[in-house]
Amino acid sequence: MTQALSTEEQSKDRYFQQLAKVAEEMVDEHGKDFAAGALVLAARWVAENRLGQPENRPN
Repeated sequence: MTQALSTEEQSKDRYFQQLAKVAEEMVDEHGKDFAAGALVLAARWVAENRLGQPENRPN
């Protein structure tokens, strides 16, 4: 018996599909090392609550 996905599960599934598409595009254009590194860096930013914050770079 197959159970229908909840609204939240459907939303999460759409995000996974979007991530997969972006990852495939990055691999196609720049290789799997770049794609993996970029995704790990993005995960780190999420974990550190740094998304949307400007970087403090020296002039």
